[in-house]
Amino acid sequence: MDKHFDKLILQLKNNLKLSLSISFGVFLFLLFFQPFSVERFDFNNWIVFKAGFGIIIFIFTIFVEVIFPWLIKEEDVKKNETPSITLISGFSLFILNSLGFAFYLYYIGKINITFDLMLKIILISIAPPILLKLHDYYINLSEKNKLLSRENQTLKKQIKKYDLDYRNKSIELYSESGKEAIKIYASQIAYLKSADNYVEIVYNEYNIFKKKLLRNTLRNMEQQIMQYSNFIRCHRTCIVNINYVENLHSDYNKHWLSIKGYDETVPVSRQYLYKLKEVI
Repeated sequence: MDKHFDKLILQLKNNLKLSLSISFGVFLFLLFFQPFSVERFDFNNWIVFKAGFGIIIFIFTIFVEVIFPWLIKEEDVKKNETPSITLISGFSLFILNSLGFAFYLYYIGKINITFDLMLKIILISIAPPILLKLHDYYINLSEKNKLLSRENQTLKKQIKKYDLDYRNKSIELYSESGKEAIKIYASQIAYLKSADNYVEIVYNEYNIFKKKLLRNTLRNMEQQIMQYSNFIRCHRTCIVNINYVENLHSDYNKHWLSIKGYDETVPVSRQYLYKLKEVI
């Protein structure tokens, strides 16, 4: 029981500021625009009379947003989060505000309820549910934004860790016979290109592009570097490091890649074009 009561206190704290703000906003609107003409009060009583509308809004808002959800059974709490229940609570607040205003004007203000007056009541009464809905929408967007920010930070940490491993990890590429090899950082390799019975390895060492030929097939080389996702096949004769790709060019049915800081280009075939576009 204590926990249930504590839940009520917490809900009151969370909704008190918003409910007071909406009530005060309605009071100021009525005070300045005076949609309801009441001549039977002097100035001080007229101010108090206008404040009564704000009190009505506050009481019904607290009831619909705090008291009613607190009174429902524990197993119905999740139902209260559905759009249909939210719509019902908003409609209930609108009806309560409208009836409260009508009775207040009729019995306290001694004003006859006409069609024009009822239309004004409806327009003013519908404002609090709309404001509450906009507030909930803003809160949901804020929560989603926080969640996305946390996910973004997590991804950045993972990328940073991967980038650190990628830059600091060396790879040893072997010839088909295993007699020749080149040990190099994976981040230095710009691309690999098939050259007859050899594979040409183009790499960047201290901002100078160099080449190394190893007698092997490109397929075998691909197996050696497949652990790194930054390498992608762009042509039957080429595998490129996407970190070195500057631009994708096309001319009629011909496509090719320009490499950052290097004059030579890398061909792109239709077979790998779509996947390459997705990556870069």
